[in-house]
Amino acid sequence: MTTSVKEAFANQVDYCRANGAPLTATICKAVFDRLDPQSALGKRVFGWTGDPLKDVVPLRVAGGIHALHLANDEPQLAPVYAAQLTRAEVEEAIGAVIAERQEAILPWLDGPPQTNEAGRSAGLMAGLKWLAGEGYGPKFELIEIGSSGGINLMIDRFRIELGGAAQGPADSPVRLAPKWTGNAPPDVPVEIVSTTGCDRAPIGIGTREGQVKLAAYVWPEMTERMARLEAVFAFAEDDPPQVVQADAADFVEARLAAPQEEGVTRVLMHSLVWQYLPPETQARIRLAMKEAGAKATPQRPLAWVELEGDRTILKHRLHVTAWPGKAERVELARAHAHGGWMEWLA
Repeated sequence: MTTSVKEAFANQVDYCRANGAPLTATICKAVFDRLDPQSALGKRVFGWTGDPLKDVVPLRVAGGIHALHLANDEPQLAPVYAAQLTRAEVEEAIGAVIAERQEAILPWLDGPPQTNEAGRSAGLMAGLKWLAGEGYGPKFELIEIGSSGGINLMIDRFRIELGGAAQGPADSPVRLAPKWTGNAPPDVPVEIVSTTGCDRAPIGIGTREGQVKLAAYVWPEMTERMARLEAVFAFAEDDPPQVVQADAADFVEARLAAPQEEGVTRVLMHSLVWQYLPPETQARIRLAMKEAGAKATPQRPLAWVELEGDRTILKHRLHVTAWPGKAERVELARAHAHGGWMEWLA
């Protein structure tokens, strides 16, 4: 069932508040409350033809507004993002901006938010640690769909601390240490042999345009995320991740058909991507993984690591499936949307 625009905005407000972003919640609420349905922007938003919740329409608009601020192109936004205004004053300022700057915001509705967040590598690594502890690994070949700028393809360059289990260079400028509850995942070594990713519209993380676009989708309250993003940009200057432009199902089918090195577990991984894929693409990927899983052997295992949002509980869920032997999908953890905390269930 398709969600209404009103429900999509209400859910996004709740989601932001539940994940420590009250300013972003206020901005999203102001957009809905102040947007003129008869304006060009209002007609696009209120006349949305898809599912506005799955398509994350509120964050598309919020990203466009944030981009104006990051470009120093809208002075009245400065006190908004500096947290100098009351909630009523924020709503008034946002109302003025969406009325006056529609032409600048409209292009942000043309594609899904690129929330390419390094913090989600903590959840993905937790999945890899669990796999290694279950006998899959320690060597992994990572295949990622919806890679955006490829930040999570740099997972082996981050220092990741998971409730006592650690991975990655101790001196890495990107340190991920989510607040942890529950047992720690197995403290076993993980070796990333190779990484490859795809996206329908890859972002050039080494370009200024790409960096601004990624930064615009960072919730402004989260200064730690922005600092982490700057560190990731520095990584990319020396050795940018390789992301190819491709349909997710085409990419998965091609990668699964490629020769697999013995002793290396092939892993399909993704984070906050699945909801954007058309049903037919999802079905093709499920079928491809099922068929490849049936052919997997202890010498050439296959796994699927999913870190995706659940709008009903306002959290992310970490699921893992592995072949041979563990073809049942297992929920390992629940997590903050950007890696701030993790509740280990396994």
